[in-house]
Amino acid sequence: MTPSVPGVRRRLAAVLAADVVGYTRLMESHEIDTHTRLMQLRSEVLDPGVAALHGTIVKNTGDGFLATFDTARDATRCALSLQESVAANTAGMPADQRISFRMGLNAADIIVEKDDVYGEGVNIAARLQTYAQAGGIVVSGAIAEQLGKDFNVNVIDLGDLHLRNMGRPVRVYALHPPTQPAKLVGEAPAGQEPRPSIAVLPFRMNLSNPDEAYFADGIVDDIIRGLAGLKELFVVSRGASLGFGGRNIDVREIGRQLGVRYVLYGGVQRTATAIRIGTELNDAESGEVIRSDLHEGDPSELFALQDRIAISVVKQIAPQVRERELMRAMRKHPQNLTAYELVLQAFDLLYRMDYDSFSKARGLLEQAISHDPNYALAYSYVALWYVFRIGEIGSADPDGDAIAGAKYATEAIARGGDDAFALAVYGHVQSFLLGDFQKAKISLERAIAAGPSSAMAWTMASATSGFLGDGPAAVRQGEQGVRLSPLDARSFWHEGLLGQAHYVNGDYEQALEWVRSAVSRNELIRFNQRLLIVTLGALGRREEAAQAAHRYLQIQPDFRVSSYAKRCPFRGAALETWLGHLRSAGLPD
Repeated sequence: MTPSVPGVRRRLAAVLAADVVGYTRLMESHEIDTHTRLMQLRSEVLDPGVAALHGTIVKNTGDGFLATFDTARDATRCALSLQESVAANTAGMPADQRISFRMGLNAADIIVEKDDVYGEGVNIAARLQTYAQAGGIVVSGAIAEQLGKDFNVNVIDLGDLHLRNMGRPVRVYALHPPTQPAKLVGEAPAGQEPRPSIAVLPFRMNLSNPDEAYFADGIVDDIIRGLAGLKELFVVSRGASLGFGGRNIDVREIGRQLGVRYVLYGGVQRTATAIRIGTELNDAESGEVIRSDLHEGDPSELFALQDRIAISVVKQIAPQVRERELMRAMRKHPQNLTAYELVLQAFDLLYRMDYDSFSKARGLLEQAISHDPNYALAYSYVALWYVFRIGEIGSADPDGDAIAGAKYATEAIARGGDDAFALAVYGHVQSFLLGDFQKAKISLERAIAAGPSSAMAWTMASATSGFLGDGPAAVRQGEQGVRLSPLDARSFWHEGLLGQAHYVNGDYEQALEWVRSAVSRNELIRFNQRLLIVTLGALGRREEAAQAAHRYLQIQPDFRVSSYAKRCPFRGAALETWLGHLRSAGLPD
């Protein structure tokens, strides 16, 4: 270690250096677009991704960035997560316009200044990234040694490399997530008949007004809900496909990313007197266009158009399904288009989990109900709003809010019948808010039967199984929920509850992996932050649990274990153990 010098501050740190692949070429060919997309990646993916793993971006360069972390494990998790997120975010771009990064990691004693870091250790990280493949990560031996054998990543020894301007060689390793044989998400377990799999992308092609994007995204919602109600089809969630809409669609890449055999996408144009929806159904393996259709009608016929689109898809990929079965699976439509649009806007705000957006979502949902008192989906989202208010945002009257949430969930069932989403929300309300687990299980079983490709149905079933202490069932259901929501913008919800399932099942290491992933996607979700504290406590990692508790109190300063205990859904010894971990981590009673 270099001798200390008075006035110079040093510390041990893991350094992440990242660089855009082919930056000069991208700027020469697509200067404005490249700059705009890189700034978007920084604000939406890179900056929050580094912060989620407790890192600090020291500086941004024109074509990359430098970040520091306290531990090699956090730095490595961050690099893996960022590469995965960047790949998903840019998957819809043409190959010659796609932004990707090379990343290098090193652990060393570095010099720390106010706005920068220096030293040989920093230089090594910067040199290492040049040896990474596009979208790849290379690390020094110092990083690899700290990861240990239990880290869920494949480490490939690249040997001793002589880095530029370095006098001695550095041991270098390439990191790759565990590889598995390619498998379509619709493939069935052994002995069962496989189902066709499909992703429905947002209908944003040729969108003339960017302000209409929410409407174009929401057009697919009814189509997905109808398709998901068919046992013959495997449909990935709406959120999973949101990031793939745009002008340039590479269906083969999207099929690979989402693991589906078919991709449906299109565009929508509307005026005061007409609406036109163009669709293309594609074979994701070959890129072939199977069917191209134009659907036209009066704005009042929007929902009939959606039904016809869904029927045409089913005819192509699941011919054994009869039209009447599809129509039975389709949920009831709102009688007023304004209510439909209000719910689409509320949905976008609901999951942000900041107070202003959350409050605005409630107002939009109330307006939707006033426009169409029989719109089941609006009632379901209001019920979910109360779940989040009690479990996430904070409620001044949790008992009153629980009653209100149950009322809206019941109203949704009365209006929506066997809609999988309505049944799933109703079941979770019975379980989480009211503690009526028997009624919850019945409703959640109905939800899965009504929508076997509904990620929410499986994930909510996992939550209830976890509350009841049935670890194996919770894991099985949670895994299906995550499997049905690949790359979903709200995957923090599904991953967090799968983490809870593994915790209940006694597999704390798996629980930690899933909850860390969930937290990295959205740090504001209090449930996931509590699960992180409890899981670290169960693993005996008290110092880390205390640090997590400190961060949690920054999100919710008024948290008290005694108040929380009154609404915690676990029972008996499981409840006491859960609360005990929270107290042991330093959360006030």
